[in-house]
Amino acid sequence: MASAEVSNKVFQIAVLGGDGIGPEVTEVTVELLKQVQQKLTGVTLEFEEHSVGVGEYLKNGVALPETTFEACGRCDAVLLGAMGIPSVRYPDGTEIAPQLDLRERLQLYGGVRPIHLFHAADTPLKNYDSGDIDFVLVRESTEGLFSGRGSTFSAEDQAATNVMRISRAGTERVCRMAFELAQKRDGKKHVTLIDKANVLSAMVLMREVFDEVAKEFPDCTSDHCYVDAAALFMVRDPQRFDVMVTENMFGDILSDLAAGLVGGMGMAPSGDIGATAAVFQPSHGSAPDIAGRGIANPVATILSAAMMLDWFDHPETVRASKLLTAAVSSVLANPENRTPDMGGSMTTTQMAAAIAAAI
Repeated sequence: MASAEVSNKVFQIAVLGGDGIGPEVTEVTVELLKQVQQKLTGVTLEFEEHSVGVGEYLKNGVALPETTFEACGRCDAVLLGAMGIPSVRYPDGTEIAPQLDLRERLQLYGGVRPIHLFHAADTPLKNYDSGDIDFVLVRESTEGLFSGRGSTFSAEDQAATNVMRISRAGTERVCRMAFELAQKRDGKKHVTLIDKANVLSAMVLMREVFDEVAKEFPDCTSDHCYVDAAALFMVRDPQRFDVMVTENMFGDILSDLAAGLVGGMGMAPSGDIGATAAVFQPSHGSAPDIAGRGIANPVATILSAAMMLDWFDHPETVRASKLLTAAVSSVLANPENRTPDMGGSMTTTQMAAAIAAAI
């Protein structure tokens, strides 16, 4: 009798290195993923690289080629480095930002930004140790103030307007994502809506919908916080937060502030997640000033890859996610293991090698 064939699950990952330091941090991350894969059973990770960003725009006039977009929709997930260079802009003056096109076209409505302190030396705040700062910021990524980014104006205009769009459907789905994340976390199972409902009528709708969704999750608690107060509390009392959910622009700003609490943008992973697709990338930009010097911090990209493995929701990839995160934590437990952005002297490859050794 022939033995039963062991099934193998293949996950296809589109790799978009992008611009500046993007290719540098994605390259070492892919190598780490290949190493992690060797410890898995019944799972294969396949990688396909695609060109996107400023280089494509300068060469062909299109920052996000249709073939690349099709690959992003076809693959199980996208691993992205960074896109855009401040000196290269569209004719309307805005930066090249195909990552925004991906969010909108793939309906990646939830920008998930985990914030975790790995070592006391990495925070500018006093009396916080490893793990004391640990929350998740969920940013609605398809509407809000960013929905008006297509508006144009000329030098002769005396005023310019961008419209904030808040829809019931868009708010419902991102709020449900926030509550579902809170349910899975070991923390307080608490969700805070960050809004400006005392001034903006669109935010009144967002708050009403949030409260309606909250009733669907009786095992979670919830509250509201104005965005200006939230910025204060994140610095004065970050432990009051568990999961935060907010509008697109507010999330863009607060996620940078949150990263500053745990060591900077090089420590801030993210995932832009939709119903059927997801893009995982570091929260930092392309940093053209250090591109090619081999000193970029790869930790945010590596942690983003760990988020991707967890999102695949296969027992082996979930185990791999924990393995990769534990390796990062082990390396960062030594405050001397830091890249220059955090006051250390390690190169990109040295940091990745240390994490590989910990694996």
